[in-house]
Amino acid sequence: MIEFPPPPPPENPAGYVKAYISAIYSGLFIGIAGTVFLATPDKIAGAVFFAFALLTIVSYKLKLFTGAVGYFAVQEKKNLLPYGLSLAGIWLGNLTGCFLAGVLIRASRVYPIIEKRVTLLCAEKAADTFPSLMILAFFCGILMYVAVETFRRETLPGFVRGIMVFLCVIVFILSGFEHSIAGMYYFAVAGEWNLAALRAVGIMTLGNALGGMLVPFGEKFRS
Repeated sequence: MIEFPPPPPPENPAGYVKAYISAIYSGLFIGIAGTVFLATPDKIAGAVFFAFALLTIVSYKLKLFTGAVGYFAVQEKKNLLPYGLSLAGIWLGNLTGCFLAGVLIRASRVYPIIEKRVTLLCAEKAADTFPSLMILAFFCGILMYVAVETFRRETLPGFVRGIMVFLCVIVFILSGFEHSIAGMYYFAVAGEWNLAALRAVGIMTLGNALGGMLVPFGEKFRS
């Protein structure tokens, strides 16, 4: 048995609605973090500030696809379908929140400051190959699971849990790994939501999911 049981799926339709709404908030926070990352010239400082989003999400127990998908690997068989449906709702909620944040920032005076950088960033993601996006998203998925799972382990000192959240985010950004939800926001704020963007986000979503499930899958057989 895994020492720290995975979060279960919602128990009723109202639970799915709550998860979707919670996911919208997560998307908004990712949008805020993405904005400060784009507006910060120094990449290291931007990576540190981006960690604000994940720390807020785990502190307030909000729903983030990349933080939740890893636990699909350790759900009981009876929970696989409901948990999978919950993940789909979380993904859509994250997309909704990122899209809202992108539309709002795009209409503000901040957008001209970040326009050039986000346009180049989106062009790079849209033009990337399937294997490249998958690999980069796979490693990001690993880090996101480690960050969330470490924060869940209340037996660890609080400062260790918080530092791990920051370290995992900083490592994935400085390494150039791909986070599907952050990608949603970048395409939204750039006004580049099209087939190429959907393809890129879809590949990143799959890579994040596979990477996120790697560690818990291993724990399941190691227990």
